[in-house]
Amino acid sequence: MKKTAVDLFCGAGGLSRGLVAAGFDVRAAVDNWPRAMESYRANFPSHSHLCRDVAELDKFNFRQMRVPAQLDLVAGGPPCQGFSVQRIGSDFDERNQLIHEFARVVCELRPKTFLMENVPGLLGKRGRPIAEGFIEKMKAAGYSVTHRIVDAASLGVPQVRRRVFFVGYLSPENGLFSFPRETTAKPLSVADAIADLTSPPADFLPARGDPLHRRTKMSSKNLERLTLIPPGGGFEDLPVELRVNCHKDGADKIGHRNVYGRLDPDKPAVTITARFDSFTRGKFAHPVENRNITLREGARLQSFPDSHVFLGTQEEIAAQIGNSVPPRVAEAFGRSLLDLIEKLDRRERRETREQSATA
Repeated sequence: MKKTAVDLFCGAGGLSRGLVAAGFDVRAAVDNWPRAMESYRANFPSHSHLCRDVAELDKFNFRQMRVPAQLDLVAGGPPCQGFSVQRIGSDFDERNQLIHEFARVVCELRPKTFLMENVPGLLGKRGRPIAEGFIEKMKAAGYSVTHRIVDAASLGVPQVRRRVFFVGYLSPENGLFSFPRETTAKPLSVADAIADLTSPPADFLPARGDPLHRRTKMSSKNLERLTLIPPGGGFEDLPVELRVNCHKDGADKIGHRNVYGRLDPDKPAVTITARFDSFTRGKFAHPVENRNITLREGARLQSFPDSHVFLGTQEEIAAQIGNSVPPRVAEAFGRSLLDLIEKLDRRERRETREQSATA
């Protein structure tokens, strides 16, 4: 039988997509954003779905969603905006508390393993106390815990995307989990992912058969700027008089080097964010054409198959794509977790035999 899993903060289903591909039976998925749950349901109609705040759920709610008493995995990526290194202002962000809610659900459901994904800032000054508290709580609940920062590009995703992954399992023995093996091949490039796509229509209508492959409108000033930016370049390639006022002093003083940027076709993309559909927000212009990348191109750079359905407005779909765990990363972790669960099951069977022999 397939190993069972629950997907918390599931969004449009990037994590579930990868876990299913690895061989898991995802029994239930939860997210409090209705639009993302519409996308999730469109892709996984047989899964139990609940559009609700994880903080409001308990063991009874999950039993109603067909989650078995002997669960193999709880996985999820709690919202990470509060730990972003680019965030300014108070260190407190109420979304940070959702990591504690993830821990609470794990402790209530007692799965054999858990997987939690977040931004590297969780290990920084702003997030470290929460990360340390999370680890201590899980250890007190009987889980061995390990974590590592992993770049999606090392797992076959055409994108530089560094995220921290926490893995826990119900055993006091350390070292049972092996992180996915990184590829030794040359990383996939932007061109590898999107070069086969035809240019979207100039009239801003979707390409035939693909509602996500559509141009977005751009001001004449931004179009003028974009024509001067080379592949891999950013706002510093513009003459000072064409930069927006806040960029005139240059990146050495203000940072944000990648905004008003163009992708390099021969390298992995920069991290795809929730606003990747505008080159004013990052290095999100097409590597050759004078336009922003489309939602389809962003989904490809996140390793979503073209068959994955996204529902909503342009802005809503961009956020669903940018906030997702890349399916290819999720699949790699899923395979490693299946190996871990098999180790745990073998130990349990051996211990049962030994107890029977001495009874």
